[in-house]
Amino acid sequence: MFESMDAFLAIATASLLVVLGLSALGAASRMIFGPGYADRFVALDMLTGVAVSVCALTAILTGRREFLDVGLGVALIGFLATIGFAAFLEKKEREQK
Repeated sequence: MFESMDAFLAIATASLLVVLGLSALGAASRMIFGPGYADRFVALDMLTGVAVSVCALTAILTGRREFLDVGLGVALIGFLATIGFAAFLEKKEREQK
């Protein structure tokens, strides 16, 4: 019973990693070709979310909890980057007025 459950878990995590890879490609293309700064920052935030999800799925797949620590670090860095980019956008908006 556990062997079939492990096989199902491996297939499910592998398919979810493929889906996350596709969404990362879409976000990366938006980040590169985005029409404005706000679009690029939202794409970077999405890439951070995808990276955290990949870390969580890798932790499930391998059974190692260290990947969750890596995911937490990526989330914290992404949060700080979002705050910095928001301040940048606000400063740029004030300069335009």
